[in-house]
Amino acid sequence: MKALFVHAHFDDYEFAAAGTFEMWRRRLGSDFRARLVICTDGAAGHHRMSREETARVRLAEQMESAKLAQCEVEPLILPNGRAPREACLQVDSDLLAALWKAIRDFEPDYLFAPPVPSDSLAGLHVDHVAVAEAVRKVAYMINVPHAFTPEYPSDEGEPRPCKVPVILTAYDSYMFGANSFDLGVDVSAAFELMVDMTWCHQSQVTEWLPWVGRHDMAVPKSKDEWRATLEHRYAKRNRELGLGGEPMAEVFGVTAWGEIPTLEQLKTDLPNLNTPPETEARLAKRLAQWRGE
Repeated sequence: MKALFVHAHFDDYEFAAAGTFEMWRRRLGSDFRARLVICTDGAAGHHRMSREETARVRLAEQMESAKLAQCEVEPLILPNGRAPREACLQVDSDLLAALWKAIRDFEPDYLFAPPVPSDSLAGLHVDHVAVAEAVRKVAYMINVPHAFTPEYPSDEGEPRPCKVPVILTAYDSYMFGANSFDLGVDVSAAFELMVDMTWCHQSQVTEWLPWVGRHDMAVPKSKDEWRATLEHRYAKRNRELGLGGEPMAEVFGVTAWGEIPTLEQLKTDLPNLNTPPETEARLAKRLAQWRGE
């Protein structure tokens, strides 16, 4: 089982899918392989450090966190050899080409991406939306071997088929009030690791997030204080999604961008599913319609 998480920033993974990936790893052990593709240089995410220092620090924090998670990390590099610039990511042919190559190189079974906002009143982060739209737009091209060979020439003789993954969208805190979900994963058992992983991102959780606002959090002075803050964030997310007192959850939407799965496939593959019956019933109906059943 190979899972690919594609998102905009260093630390997005930890707040969106880290618990699910850990539950997968506990179930499958060495038969599970995870990779993170980070689509910006991380240089804008601090108020005191220079852009260059911010980029270096945030990459180091991501690598430390990924070591705990046993995940591979691949900063996305455009055909010109540079990482996309944070805070102004654009969906253009270079971004599509780089994502096409990153996905084809890994050939994941499941790909996790940000959601495309459908509510014009919802908040958003420009980089999150760009990644979401880029994944959606490049999805059909995953199994098109010559789609971006002008950017990435190939000396491959006979083209081979490339696996097209099931593409799921993850919760996006910048879209507060406009998130929805098809699948819920109980990640309670992975929470302590999630605390450790997010705590690796010191420049963010103790400096940038409290400073930039919109996160309703004081500066945590210890890992114990951060644990309490993280518990509060997940409880708030549960309330927003109508999950109330349900276990700590990560939630995902099922798209038709890539392979269209069956409900049985999802229930077999994904770990620790804890989806409300009415939500599962709506998903089953939608998947059947998409598959022409």
